[in-house]
Amino acid sequence: MSYVSEVLQEVVRRNPGEAEFHQAAKEVLDSLQLAIDANPIYQKQGLLERLVEPERQIMFRVPWVDDEGKVRVNRGFRVQFNSAIGPYKGGLRLHPSVNLGIIKFLGFEQVFKNSLTGLPIGGGKGGSDFDPKGKSDREVMAFCQSFMTELYKYIGADVDVPAGDIGVGAREIGFLYGQYKRITGLYEGVLTGKGLTYGGSLARTQATGYGLIYMMEAMLAAKGIGLAGKTVVISGAGNVAIYAAEKAMALGAKVVSLSDSTGWVYDAEGIDLAAVKEIKEVRRGRLSEYKSYRPQAEYHDGKGVWSIPCDIALPCATQNELDGEDAKLLVKNGCIAVGEGANMPSTPEAVDVFLANKIYYVPGKAANAGGVATSALEMSQNSMRLSWTFEEVDARLKGIMVNIYHQISAAAEKYGVPDNFVAGANLAGFEKVADAMLAQGIV
Repeated sequence: MSYVSEVLQEVVRRNPGEAEFHQAAKEVLDSLQLAIDANPIYQKQGLLERLVEPERQIMFRVPWVDDEGKVRVNRGFRVQFNSAIGPYKGGLRLHPSVNLGIIKFLGFEQVFKNSLTGLPIGGGKGGSDFDPKGKSDREVMAFCQSFMTELYKYIGADVDVPAGDIGVGAREIGFLYGQYKRITGLYEGVLTGKGLTYGGSLARTQATGYGLIYMMEAMLAAKGIGLAGKTVVISGAGNVAIYAAEKAMALGAKVVSLSDSTGWVYDAEGIDLAAVKEIKEVRRGRLSEYKSYRPQAEYHDGKGVWSIPCDIALPCATQNELDGEDAKLLVKNGCIAVGEGANMPSTPEAVDVFLANKIYYVPGKAANAGGVATSALEMSQNSMRLSWTFEEVDARLKGIMVNIYHQISAAAEKYGVPDNFVAGANLAGFEKVADAMLAQGIV
């Protein structure tokens, strides 16, 4: 049995029932066999065993009182996965599906994503099974204050810097930051995604979506393909999806779909982004309302967004949303490129279909790194007590995303798997972390 297989077997044994974490570990470690074969010291130093084991896992009770005066109890998590190249950095997810396995999968992916940015940030992730949907502002504040009352002990500007994720936007970050400041008396860059009036960065809201498009633009340009005139299908209707659509349209592409947890819209003439922003950002509504703005559009309940013929597919909703059958349908309908705006939205079967059919496929740890990159730029601004313009941040973001493309492409070439950007992303992200871990000894 190979070293990688032994480590994967141990991951499953030591982390029972954590399917998403098992999936993420297998996807990464299978690629790393090439690096292990070329560098025997990695095995001698137990690098993979150390890499798949979080440095720290924190799980805690979060009691809060709802508007009816009833005490509610949720479970909070923070997994501090790897700090070899910098303080832990990664979002907080508030969603009923959150459990330890999902947080570990996200934290593990974050290690490599953060490494690819070229910035000095390690990998972590956190969250809770609390659902902010349908809650009043007061209830969300009560939860966030209780959550931070425990979490503050483990974070800090040079220790661990959380950010937003699913269910955590400007409102939640504000409540969390206020409580951290109240407890510690510190006004520091401990959270990113903050409001502009108290240390936030311009372009942070747009960063993941814009970065995804900058990545796809760089990758397609390297293949002699332009983005202008291409038909794009996007899943999701949160920040990532909305701002990926915005930037894609600005560069001349036609975006024809978005989706949310209840269904999806198809607008053959191109999505009316102003209508979507009104529905999702202002009124926190459902995409089923889109037809009241655009009667000619189609709305469908449930899944099916990947049945739309397109040139480029951008899954931007959640993990494992695009399966093998969806991938076959995309290939059949002429899709040439897939970029992941969400974390691990394509199942292993879907990835196999993309690679077998030579689809230009960029995994989330590379394609959606723009969000965490801009979070790190927010940390820099906080440290320097500066605020850069939108144009400055956007230019830095584009530079980072183009550089990530060149990194993953070069790594794929170096290890003899050209255009396999899955392997390229894993290998490029791993090498920096591995070298740092070796330099720091057995810690």
